[in-house]
Amino acid sequence: MTAHYERLSNLDASFLALETRSTHMHVGAVALFGPGPATEGEGVDIDLIRRMIEAKLHLIPRYRQRLATVPLERHPVWVDDEHFHLDYHVRHTALPHPGTDDQLKALAGRLMSQQLDRSKPLWEFIVVEGLADGGFAVITKIHHCMIDGVSGIDLMAVILDFTDETEVGAPEPWTPRPAPTGSELAVKEVSRVISSVVSSVTDLPSVASGIGDVATDWAHRAKASAASLGSGWLTPSAKTALNGDVGPGRTFEWVDVSLEDVKEIKNRHSVTVNDVMLGVVAGAVRRYLIDDADGDESAVEGIEFRVMAPVSVRAASDRGTLGNQVAMWLIELPVAEPDATKRLAAVSAATTELKETDQALGASTLVSGATGAPAVLVSLGARLAARARPFNMTVTNVPGPQFPLYLAGSPMLGTYPLVPLWQSHGIGVAMFSLMGKIHIGLNTARDVVVDPRRFAGALVHALDELGQAEPIVTEPEAKPKVKKAPPMGTR
Repeated sequence: MTAHYERLSNLDASFLALETRSTHMHVGAVALFGPGPATEGEGVDIDLIRRMIEAKLHLIPRYRQRLATVPLERHPVWVDDEHFHLDYHVRHTALPHPGTDDQLKALAGRLMSQQLDRSKPLWEFIVVEGLADGGFAVITKIHHCMIDGVSGIDLMAVILDFTDETEVGAPEPWTPRPAPTGSELAVKEVSRVISSVVSSVTDLPSVASGIGDVATDWAHRAKASAASLGSGWLTPSAKTALNGDVGPGRTFEWVDVSLEDVKEIKNRHSVTVNDVMLGVVAGAVRRYLIDDADGDESAVEGIEFRVMAPVSVRAASDRGTLGNQVAMWLIELPVAEPDATKRLAAVSAATTELKETDQALGASTLVSGATGAPAVLVSLGARLAARARPFNMTVTNVPGPQFPLYLAGSPMLGTYPLVPLWQSHGIGVAMFSLMGKIHIGLNTARDVVVDPRRFAGALVHALDELGQAEPIVTEPEAKPKVKKAPPMGTR
């Protein structure tokens, strides 16, 4: 059998480069499920859940692959894991009686404080029994180099079911393809580079015929890239109480808000759902920082608080594939503005400008421009960008399904996502909508945010503020008076 490997993109490799002892680069979630066939006996039928997952693993082959490295170049590649065992990745644990939310959050924080083992496929699926309502939870960890938010939703559709049926199909046979040796990897990569150069030379006639379109496209990309860089990537953001020296410890908190309430605010203020949620985060940051300063509102005056909001650039033809196809928006939140309506208007104006200047394209162009760069330089660039602190917080909002989903016949009741913390970031905010609710997961650095419930309460307060805020009423422009021409034949 021929040796097989797949090269990671530079963006995927950068998430490996960003990881340190204190900055874990896995995404995750805590999903809650109600009682069902898997909970009819004592505890949870973990064998049923494992069989259901095993039957679908052929749809997500990356889950049976581990990392290897090209010699000298040090670029990571995926190879099949010849020692793959499902039991290692699909685990089973229980909460002490009575299985409260606080106990589950504490368990999630403890698990998220531990890095994934890079010698194995980079994912874990922990089934937690003992919930007070008789259901169970699933805590997932997947390294960011494997998955972005949108491809993650596609994977959820693979792992979960649309009905409460528990019939399990037979798993497809799987034989790991042999991984190349270090010398084979080196030779294949040299051959790949030479083939790429030869192909580009021999394809010159077709390149020349389309050079006008290429020039136009790159002029647009260059303009978008300049706008993206000018949004703040080259300058540090403010140092606040939500930023500091991050250790490896994590705590996890969550909040539920009504999607209907958010849409009512969206319609009343003529903005988007994403604008409303960014406005809620802006209000929460303002309240948290003022409270941290014992009520001193001058604590937020003049500070430049930026968030990074991932934006999908995944084409429809790429849905269901793994790997990252995201770009990053930088948005300055108006945390110094005391008026909730004006804060929301400022956020909406900022996101509108980001769309009009196509900064998602600009950011993705800057990343793709590094294609072919040595892995050492990609790693160095990623580390330098993190240390510069161009933003204070990551905020991601992924729309989810508004119809029921099931695992082993149990209905999903909620999913609280987790976004990794960059260096000096004390909190990351991730949102996922499901069945009329927006579930917000707060991943916090234990050394920076001592009590994440304070920020959770600030989010609820900020949403209430927007719910009571009246939209800005603009007077319609007066129409200019048009002087009528005299009738024909008159003077």
